[in-house]
Amino acid sequence: MRAGSEAVREEEAANGEALETGEVELLARGPLDALEARALERLLARGGQADSGRAGDEEEDARAAADRAAVASTIAGVATTIADVRTRGDEALRALAARHDGVTLDALEVPRTTWDDALASISTEVRGALTRAADNIRRFHQAQVPDEVRLETEPGVRLTHVWRPLDRVGVYAPGGRAAYPSSVLMGVVPAKAVGVREVVVCSPPARSGLPPREVLAACALGGADRLFALGGAGAVAALAYGTESVPAVDRVVGPGNRWVTEAKRQVAGQVPIDGPAGPSEVLVLADGSADADLVAHELLAQAEHDPDAACVLVTTSQRLAADAEAGLARLLTDAPRKDVARTALAARGGILWARDLDHAVDLANRYAPEHLVVMTADALAVARRVGTAGTAFVGSSASVAFGDYLTGANHVLPTGGRARSWSGLSAHHFMRSYTLQEVDAPAGAAMADDVATLARAEGLPAHAAAALARAARPADAAAAPARSRP
Repeated sequence: MRAGSEAVREEEAANGEALETGEVELLARGPLDALEARALERLLARGGQADSGRAGDEEEDARAAADRAAVASTIAGVATTIADVRTRGDEALRALAARHDGVTLDALEVPRTTWDDALASISTEVRGALTRAADNIRRFHQAQVPDEVRLETEPGVRLTHVWRPLDRVGVYAPGGRAAYPSSVLMGVVPAKAVGVREVVVCSPPARSGLPPREVLAACALGGADRLFALGGAGAVAALAYGTESVPAVDRVVGPGNRWVTEAKRQVAGQVPIDGPAGPSEVLVLADGSADADLVAHELLAQAEHDPDAACVLVTTSQRLAADAEAGLARLLTDAPRKDVARTALAARGGILWARDLDHAVDLANRYAPEHLVVMTADALAVARRVGTAGTAFVGSSASVAFGDYLTGANHVLPTGGRARSWSGLSAHHFMRSYTLQEVDAPAGAAMADDVATLARAEGLPAHAAAALARAARPADAAAAPARSRP
């Protein structure tokens, strides 16, 4: 039996049909084999300039220079913000809120009664959906908590690998163009599920001086402990270093725009972060059996997030590529956020057709998307062949939107190709591990000579002496419990 994609390609070749494309402005479009190297590099770099070292035409070189200038500006601007928050604390945070959010903040912290009022005021439908989401998130992340590992590596040498929750965690919940109560739940609920004592949320204020009502409600429902009306790089700096009002935390988690992502990168030497969760992205991997309208919906769902979002379709069927683009064009006509979506598609969008499924899978692994959607025959087997995705949605029934809100999996995921080496937010990010090492007297005596040999080889005689001192102890003294002097 032929795969659906092969059947469609043969049908296209037999018909000799010229398939129309070009209905949506995109960064890259066309057969993957024929795509110019620099165009592919820009797609893989999410519209930025890839470090190819090759000369191009004046337009390409000018665009590359602009990309580099934008990156340099972001890095410098974030560094200035972090330094200002470290120096001036709350005063700097108030100035940033006035400059970027257009609000005057008398108090940075939002009182708990305000969250509770917000929770009471939201509709029954929204509260029910948030509760369902929180329950699923809690169950899935509790199931991820690792068991202790106990092993006797030699007789008398017992090791126990132990996990413990962090004491205080900071959760960044983005705002600005939309309210994201789901991002509150994705950070707060897992932290509480594993036993974090204090969860501190930062989210940008609206013109009212408060985060959106849904964000406030999610903080109350999810179990947050403190909430600050702070956004952007300043909020990340406050969580990392602390101010008069904002406590320093043991880890900063949560998604954000390029400013937030860069701030997390810059503070990572001070406090651990979850990972580089920047502007949203999706790669749809499809064959000719896929529903073109569903493909178009997935592309638009990511494009509406942010002008910096990245959306790519790679398919084995040129007909599907054309139909999906036509469907996307129709959806864009009446989309409430069509201006945002069009900007994202033009800067970082792509519709490509590959010569076969292996070719498409290879591109998906190179792209390393935040979200992978697989719409092919035997979708689970194909999804398992892409080992570099932040998360994968398997089959036509699995929309990214389900994972964004309700499945229980975490939607805070690595972007920008970093899924090659980073993982999405999980229970492990809210915990740390250490090892208990027990060595009884006979085991210590048995190891002492080899330990001394290795220590002397490294030029550390005190290490050797510490090991040999255990071997020299009388058997009865070694067996006796340790006692402190009065």
